Amino acid sequence: MRTRSSALLLSWLADVVLGDPQHRHPVAAVGSAAARLETLTYRDTRAAGVVHTAVVLSTVVGGAVAVDRALRPWPWLHTAVTAAGIWACLGGTTLGRTGAAMADAVAAGDLYAARAIVPSLCGRDPSLLDEAGVVRAAVESVAENTSDATVGVLVWAAVAGLPGAVGYRTVNTLDAMIGYRNDRYSRFGWCAARLDDVVNLVPARLTGLLTVGLAPVVGGSPARALRAWREDAGSHPSPNAGVAEATAAGALGVGLGGETAYRHGVEQRPRLGRGPAPTTDDLRRAVRLSAAVQAAAALVTAGATALVTAGASVRTGQRRRP
Repeated sequence: MRTRSSALLLSWLADVVLGDPQHRHPVAAVGSAAARLETLTYRDTRAAGVVHTAVVLSTVVGGAVAVDRALRPWPWLHTAVTAAGIWACLGGTTLGRTGAAMADAVAAGDLYAARAIVPSLCGRDPSLLDEAGVVRAAVESVAENTSDATVGVLVWAAVAGLPGAVGYRTVNTLDAMIGYRNDRYSRFGWCAARLDDVVNLVPARLTGLLTVGLAPVVGGSPARALRAWREDAGSHPSPNAGVAEATAAGALGVGLGGETAYRHGVEQRPRLGRGPAPTTDDLRRAVRLSAAVQAAAALVTAGATALVTAGASVRTGQRRRP
């Protein structure tokens, strides 16, 4: 557990300094393997989706467990490999850079460039988005992915080390690939989507709490963020994205939601927050808020892990006393 606490901080620092791995990204490799497997496992049934999800998840987590156990006799190597593995699962810095690039493109009046960035953030149809649409998409995606790309990884790494981090990221990847309510995936992707809901219950709420507490970092109001959580989050179709997006809307003092265009169709999303539509300045504030939440999440998860380790050591010492 002491190794785990150090690995959490090291992985977050690596992400801050380096961003995502630039070549042969492990998450991309998992996605490619899952796509190839889908050509064999796909059937328009929930059972087939359960099998597909179980095979991918058990293979990835099983490999991580084997590595984790093999390296335990060498604490420093174990820490280094665990930190590297968690870092590969994190995506917070790249998220922030992408959000900032979107703000720059819109501010420069380059809608074509802004639309080209949209697929890096979310699954919306860029061709249907005007400047206001791409900004809102970016703010919502930065808010949601603060939880998915960083807080969730850190929480599950704190709970279960390297296997927890890669398992969480695998579920997240499967949900992004097949967790859609459309003709092809409404049944096959059901398991991945529901599993993603479950593994994000705690991370999303930790993200919400940290967003409320850190609202003043971007000139926001914790009370407004908490109000948006209480009044608006439950109306979102996702039990987890609603928390992250609503608290961000309240903290930034903007309104999110509304008509949302995806490639599979247009959805009418509920209103989140009570303010005006976000601007490029609000998008930059969202990026700063995201970075603050990520830093706080790293400290909270590492600190909690260290406290658990210290408590276990005290109990062990007490049992050994004559």
